[in-house]
Amino acid sequence: MSSDLSSLLRASKALTSHLNRPDLPSVNLSLDQIEAQSRKLVSKQLGTATDNDRATYLLAQAHVDAPALSSSIANLNTATTFTPLQALQDTDVAGFVRYAHEQNIIATIEEARKATQESFYKFLEEKEQDDWEQRKKRVFEQLGDRVGTGDNKAVSEMKRSMHGKSLLSVSTGPAPNLQTQNKMMAYDRVVTELNAARLRGISYPVIHALIQASLAVSSSIQASSSQPTIQFTPTLHILSKITAEPPSLPPLEHATAHILNAPLFERKYARVYLGDPESREAVELRRQIAKGAREGLEEQYWDIVERTVHARAMEARLGGDPSVANRIRAYILVRHYRNGEWEDRIELVAGQPLWAKLFYLVRTGHAREALDEAIRHQQPIEHREASFISHFRAWVESPDRRLPKPHRDQLHAVYNAHMLHSATTDPFKLALFKLMGKIDPSRRSVPQVTVTTEDWLWFQLSMVEEEESGGLRGLAEVLLTYGERHFDGTPGHKGARRGVWAGVLLMCGQFERAAAALWEHPETEVEAVHLAIALAYHGLLRVPSRAETNDSTPLSLPNSGPPALSLSALIWRYVRPFVKMDAKEALQYVSCICLSADQGHGVGKEQVETAWEWVRRIIVLANPGAAWEELSGFIEQCAPLLKLSDMKEYNAQILIRAAQTSEENSRIPEAIKLYNLAGDYTTVISCLSRALGNSITLPSSDDGARSIEKTASEILRHYERTNRATGKERDAVVRLLKVREAMEAKDAGKPELALEIMESTDLIPLDGDVSKITRRAEEFRDLPEALQRNLQTFLTLTMDALAGVHQKVKNSMAADATKQMALASLRKKSRSLMIFAGILKYRMSPDVYSYLARLDVEIAL
Repeated sequence: MSSDLSSLLRASKALTSHLNRPDLPSVNLSLDQIEAQSRKLVSKQLGTATDNDRATYLLAQAHVDAPALSSSIANLNTATTFTPLQALQDTDVAGFVRYAHEQNIIATIEEARKATQESFYKFLEEKEQDDWEQRKKRVFEQLGDRVGTGDNKAVSEMKRSMHGKSLLSVSTGPAPNLQTQNKMMAYDRVVTELNAARLRGISYPVIHALIQASLAVSSSIQASSSQPTIQFTPTLHILSKITAEPPSLPPLEHATAHILNAPLFERKYARVYLGDPESREAVELRRQIAKGAREGLEEQYWDIVERTVHARAMEARLGGDPSVANRIRAYILVRHYRNGEWEDRIELVAGQPLWAKLFYLVRTGHAREALDEAIRHQQPIEHREASFISHFRAWVESPDRRLPKPHRDQLHAVYNAHMLHSATTDPFKLALFKLMGKIDPSRRSVPQVTVTTEDWLWFQLSMVEEEESGGLRGLAEVLLTYGERHFDGTPGHKGARRGVWAGVLLMCGQFERAAAALWEHPETEVEAVHLAIALAYHGLLRVPSRAETNDSTPLSLPNSGPPALSLSALIWRYVRPFVKMDAKEALQYVSCICLSADQGHGVGKEQVETAWEWVRRIIVLANPGAAWEELSGFIEQCAPLLKLSDMKEYNAQILIRAAQTSEENSRIPEAIKLYNLAGDYTTVISCLSRALGNSITLPSSDDGARSIEKTASEILRHYERTNRATGKERDAVVRLLKVREAMEAKDAGKPELALEIMESTDLIPLDGDVSKITRRAEEFRDLPEALQRNLQTFLTLTMDALAGVHQKVKNSMAADATKQMALASLRKKSRSLMIFAGILKYRMSPDVYSYLARLDVEIAL
């Protein structure tokens, strides 16, 4: 071994022999010595040495030739890195093939690595882009109302931002196409009728109304081959069975006499659904959900049987017997009889596929007819399965389709003895035994029986036991591991169906997830909103608290506890595009938010407050040309739905706060109208005063200033007739309107009229009485803020008017005595103005005071 190591050392030295320099000693150090020298070098350094000369000097002390190493590295050729260590002979075919094979493997690995890396970064980029788009959408759903209402500050800030242009385009969004508009209108009518029934205190079959609307939509829209089919009507049908909602009630106009007898739908299940999930009532509710979903699937399958037999009447050979059993026989003939023989493993009993017949009768919800059919063929059945009839009878007659333990034990024994491992057992017989005995629930499918998604789901729901394997919640956990793509298919692919996943979630009691699954796709957003409203109406929707609300998605998944769906966020995102043009319809939807007002732990109160917030936003966003009194009257009409107890609360929570929002967004005319509707006349005048004070310096041609002045004039005339809102603020409005008249007169070249109007405002004393001027200057401090803020405007306007009149008098052809008298009066007024301005000099800029002084000198000359 030592000789081998010695030879290896000599060979390694020979490799670097060409690098040795005679002027440098060779390095003959052990590993421990090298380590010690390295530590010594590090300890000597006071910091990180960046100077190449110092680094070279330090390395030289340790006998390291840094320049030579640098030169070697610079001249290193890596092109031959993967060439063979020994040259291949021309005749070495095996070596060449081996080398080529190794190079191919290396190249393949490198290409795979590059492809994986590129795929990863592409996926990451797409994910970031999707997240960015979602964030933009959420931001403008929250701020879009401000952009839409002319909030110049918000708009200018966004325009200054890097992405301002693109964000503004996203905030509005494309208008819905005709197909979507028709769909929305069909469902709008249902929400309107629902709220009308709620106001009258009667129940409304909202699910069945939505079913009719969805059927109308489906019949009017031709499904495009490039778009997935939307499965919404079957989901609503399942929900109607779960909630036990009857198909119809007496018309609203004739329903008064039936109010006492009508079932109560609104929030029927809320107490149990939102309560303790482990309570006896909650367990019973889950059983009802599973049973209702199973019955809905049975009715849907019976409809398939009817249509299949009718469409293929020649193969079905139905004959004149209209019984359920005969139609099932005809259906089995169509499905399982081919070319004169039955499908493989179909067992004939008494010359017919009896096991299949019994199964399909059960599958279509005709268990009693299946029992009658079994009894009619009791002898041949008992010949094959001695105890089947007794087990089947007990199972059918059981209210919860649950056999007593002795029956289940016998079924398990028979199943394990000659069915479990038999390759020839009739699949329908196998399915019947599994259903009756709840046998092996982990095996969730039966070949030739659970061939469709609906068949599979029905079988799972029939096997569910709340006392075993987690019950319905356990089934939901299993289904969630499959995911949407397993049921809906890949979007854009042939056969893809949108909405099946939502139906699957709904059948296992995951109502919030079902609505959220529809909302995830633009083509089913309309359906998502109305499904959520129907669930909330029946009390089968849990909404999150503000703390649990997720900004990125309406669905909240807390760490502990069941999922929750933000109905308020869902509704606001839905109505936001048409709030401006159809505020009443938007209010109909917002009223549905308060369906969850009874949820505990303060969540219900938060929902009501959110609904009020959305109502205020609708008022602010509504078309300014809309009839405000009419809109206010409509909100008063919906007050019970919005949990507004009286007019006082309505005014305080809705109108006044909406008016404050409008005022903050510089929508003064709307704010004034809202304050006026709320009966807050003093605030109306104060708002007018502030608005006129802010706009007094704007040009007369400014539309905003014109609108405020017109509104102020109309309200003043009305309030003077009714003697409302008297006091300093109303006087301030009168004075500000007169100042605006004086400004217009001055601009029109009428300084005499401008001076006369300004003197009538009594804002500036011009009579020369110093004591009076001083007193008025002190009183000026008590005037409304809108007047105090515009002191400079009043002074310059009055002085300009004095200067204009002075110039006219000087240039006039009047008698000298008359002219001198007029000029003296003007000097007196100018001097009074300057005394007044001097006392209040601290309120104005030096430039303004200098301007006044210059004009005063010109008038005095």
